[in-house]
Amino acid sequence: QVQLVESGGGLVQAGESLRLSCAASGRTFSNYAVGWFRQAPGKEREFVAAIRWSLGVTSYASSMKGRFTISRDIDKNSVYLRMNSLKLEDTAVYYCAAQWDYDSRWSSGRGYEYWGQGTQVTVSS
Repeated sequence: QVQLVESGGGLVQAGESLRLSCAASGRTFSNYAVGWFRQAPGKEREFVAAIRWSLGVTSYASSMKGRFTISRDIDKNSVYLRMNSLKLEDTAVYYCAAQWDYDSRWSSGRGYEYWGQGTQVTVSS
C-alpha cells in the first residue's frame, strides 16, 4: 500500500502563500487519486482538492476554487497544494490521502483509504 508524507506547513501571515507537498513511499501514485483535506480545530475534516494521477485531472471543493491549486510532479512522485491569499480561517491540519482511481468518488473527497499524518498550517493576522 502507498504511504504518504506531508510537508510544507508552517506559520504564515494572512495574505501570504504556502505550498504543501505530499510524497509517496512504498509505491508510486500510479492508479491512485490523491486528495488534500483539512481539519480546523473543533470542525469536521473537509475536502479541499484532488487529482487523478494518471491523467492529471483535478477536482476542487466549490469553496476552495480560486485560491488553491493542486498539482503533481511525476518525476518526484509528489502532489502539491498551492495556497494563495491565505486567510485566518485556512488555519488547520492539512492531510493528503489516496485511493484507487477506479473509484469514481475520488473527485468528491469520499472513499479515501490511505492517509498521511498531516501538516499544520497556521495563518496569523
